Amino acid sequence: MDHSELGRERIVRIEPPDHHFTLLRNEDGDYLGSEDGDRLQLYNYVDDKAVWNRTASDTFQHPATGVELNIDRNGNGHLLSHKGAKVGVDANPSEEPAKYTAHHGPALMPSDYLATFKENGWVCLASVLSPNIVDELERVSCCGRWSERDYDRETPLLNQTDAVARASVEPVSLWLIRQYLSSEEIRLAHSPGLAVLTPDDGKRDVQGWHSDFPYLWGITRKRGDDQRIPKGMSGDISMGVQRNICVSEFTRENGATCFKLGTHVLNSGPPEEWGTGSIYAQRGHREAHGLPYDGPEADIIEAPGGSIILYDARTWHRAGVNRTDQRRAAILQAMTPSFLMPFGDTSIAYKQFMKGPIIDQLLKRDQTAFAELMVHKVIGPGGMGAITVDKELTELFQA
Repeated sequence: MDHSELGRERIVRIEPPDHHFTLLRNEDGDYLGSEDGDRLQLYNYVDDKAVWNRTASDTFQHPATGVELNIDRNGNGHLLSHKGAKVGVDANPSEEPAKYTAHHGPALMPSDYLATFKENGWVCLASVLSPNIVDELERVSCCGRWSERDYDRETPLLNQTDAVARASVEPVSLWLIRQYLSSEEIRLAHSPGLAVLTPDDGKRDVQGWHSDFPYLWGITRKRGDDQRIPKGMSGDISMGVQRNICVSEFTRENGATCFKLGTHVLNSGPPEEWGTGSIYAQRGHREAHGLPYDGPEADIIEAPGGSIILYDARTWHRAGVNRTDQRRAAILQAMTPSFLMPFGDTSIAYKQFMKGPIIDQLLKRDQTAFAELMVHKVIGPGGMGAITVDKELTELFQA
């Protein structure tokens, strides 16, 4: 296969972690933690209060406070005791101990990730998704050991596996996004979808440099770049975070995303001489003029499969070029505060999900978290209403 030559981008390599914290969840999926080390509590999010270490002495140790939980195994879960008392379903001492299950957690403390995110405008949660979620995502994307499988183009993606929703509600990345955007109310700006990069043929059209939704600098050209968030006017508070879920390992060779890290502070889009999205959207431009800028001022983040890369949506970036003979899969998610209009209508996909067989496979907490991300709401005199597309009105404007 005639692949184009490798670029000269700077490689930022995130190595696979040799340690992961544990998340303890009750039967509803709430997270067990402690704020002061004196008493246990349940949380609907994960920061430092809700991460644990499994010790060699077969206890769960709380790194933020030092408190320890003793373990009594019970099938697929654990019966826990704290200060000699059994832990109930509501995290309080109880005569009836509740079953808690141990889940794959982050490699670092959430506060450490947050410090990096705020300082640099991006952070990578290496291998934060459990191996079984990654394997399921590879299965539906027909990558990795599932590369001989045929795509299911008939069944909506959300109804093919619970792994898409479970990856979407990964709790540490959601907490980080809320902190970075200074908003508890965040939403998916479009429905989750697979981005599968197939082997490059050296001629096909490629993506140019741009900033992501809601900015879209470098993309919107016909009507001007200032239709959503004007350049230079977004200030210190970001209006969006992009979440790249690496289903496959991301490498330079297989088309990992190419960035100009740090450009979020410029509050402006990429220069045209780098080859912007609007320029490379023209059919045949790549074959006639070659690839967009791929020199040493650009950066490529290489990361293990199951990693989640978060970055400020203002950051200049473009899709990579897959120079291998294998497909590379990802899920690309635009996250915004709830007060912004979404990029696409998520209501149809979510209603299909509600009627399908997958939703009942999720823990109650994950069902709630996914609904919060997918359902856009408006509050008015008549109460809360879910926002969707008015087909009749849309057809009138399309006429």
